[in-house]
Amino acid sequence: ISICGIDQAAGELRIVYRVAGEGTKEFSTYQAGDHLDVMGPLGNGYTLKDKKAILIGGGIGIPPMLELAKQLKCEKSIVLGYRDETFLKEEFEELGDVYVSSDLGTIGIKGTVLDAIREYSVEGEIIYACGPMPMLRAVKAYAAAKGMEAQISLEERMACGIGACLGCVCKSKEVDPHTHVNNKRICKDGPVFDAEEVEI
Repeated sequence: ISICGIDQAAGELRIVYRVAGEGTKEFSTYQAGDHLDVMGPLGNGYTLKDKKAILIGGGIGIPPMLELAKQLKCEKSIVLGYRDETFLKEEFEELGDVYVSSDLGTIGIKGTVLDAIREYSVEGEIIYACGPMPMLRAVKAYAAAKGMEAQISLEERMACGIGACLGCVCKSKEVDPHTHVNNKRICKDGPVFDAEEVEI
C-alpha cells in the first residue's frame, strides 16, 4: 500500500496498492462512497532540499515518488524500476526526466534502477528512494560510494503504528533514546531515514 497523492484542499488521499493478502483483498471490494477509519499521518516523510535530485522508485515503491516529484521544486531525474509493465509513467513524465529499467528488459533497459542510472549517466546531489530492500541496500551503497546524501523509505509490517510495540524495528547506527539499543522504530522514527542512519 503506497500513498501516491495528497490533495489538501480537497481533503483527498490517493492510494495505490497491490492485492497481496486478506486485507488488501477486502480493500479491493470497497466502492466510491464507502467509509474507512484511518489513523495518520504517522512517522516522518522525506525532508525536501533544494538540491539536484534523483528520485528512485521500485515496484510498489514507485507511487510515493509521484507526490514527492510534485512537491520538489528543484531539478530532478526520476528513475523507475518495474517488473514487466509500467504504471504512472506518463504522470511522472510531466514532472521531470524519466528513466526506466525492468527485470526482463521489456520496458526501458534490462536490469536494476542503478543499471539505468549508469546507462543514462543520471547525476544528482541527493537521492530519494522507495522500494524493495535489496534495491534500498544497493542505493545506500551507491550513494556512499559517490559521497551523496540519500533518504530511503523503509517498509515493514506494523502492528501498532505509533512506536509502542517495537514490532517494526530496524538496526540503527546510533542508540535509540526510547529503547536504549541500536534500533529505530520504522513506524515512528521513519519510515524515511537518512541512509547512513540505519543498517539494512
